[in-house]
Amino acid sequence: MEKSRIEQFDEIVKMRQESQQALNQYWLDNALYTSFEYWMMVSFLLVPLIILFFKIDKSKIFFMGFFGYSIHVLFGLVDTFSKNTGLLNYPFPVIPTIPGLSLETSLVPVTFMLVYQWTLNHQKNYYLYMGLTAAILAFAFKPFITALGLFKLYGNSTYYHLFFGYILIILGAKLITNIFLWTEKKYRKT
Repeated sequence: MEKSRIEQFDEIVKMRQESQQALNQYWLDNALYTSFEYWMMVSFLLVPLIILFFKIDKSKIFFMGFFGYSIHVLFGLVDTFSKNTGLLNYPFPVIPTIPGLSLETSLVPVTFMLVYQWTLNHQKNYYLYMGLTAAILAFAFKPFITALGLFKLYGNSTYYHLFFGYILIILGAKLITNIFLWTEKKYRKT
């Protein structure tokens, strides 16, 4: 019985490898790296990072960096789950083995970081402005990149699902950040 289960798992791993090889071949066959769409995805990766370099409040750099990293990790988990279950994907990946790299590593975390920084610096409501940002990303930005062919929803996935995913991510990142801030404050030796 045990050997049969392991053999079944090995077959699933093999199918996964074949699927990735097919995606790599698709990327090469269609010379995606020479297309406008590819370079648009590259810009979604690089431009936000350049903007962040100049706009991040250097006096809060570790705090903002931790928050951004929390967004990145949570968004990466949600995005990976969504891709692995066939709910969404990116037809023009910057790197074929990491299809959502541009958005989950740069554009979305940087956007949320800068909005959070703005709410802190202007004493605005985090939940309101982050919710508005999530709505803009889900109901304006994602349909825009879908129209450009850079993003694709599958099955019963909707932009509402994306919105709720963003809400969970911003709540989770805020919770994680607050727990670490509370712990630091409680155990800091003065």
